[in-house]
Amino acid sequence: MDNIFRIEKEKVMIFKREFLVDELDLPWSAKEDKVVETSRWSTFHEIVFHHEGKYYQTCYSVGSTECQDESPWEDENEVDCTEVELKEVLVKQWVPVE
Repeated sequence: MDNIFRIEKEKVMIFKREFLVDELDLPWSAKEDKVVETSRWSTFHEIVFHHEGKYYQTCYSVGSTECQDESPWEDENEVDCTEVELKEVLVKQWVPVE
């Protein structure tokens, strides 16, 4: 039986596409899923998911219209996933003067 993942380098896991979709029900079961970019044909997402006590982040794309037949990771056998952790981060923003 093929491995469902392998460790590529520190803090990056390579998961089999079938494992992500069939076993973890991704991207639908992701803890966080946000759109990071759009094009005429595709919508690009960044997700965070949980597996065996750790959290991982990766990206996928889907078709932007009903005519675009594009599913998550359809052209990839393996998906790079970076281990992540939730941290509070101070962010500066431009806001209107009151």
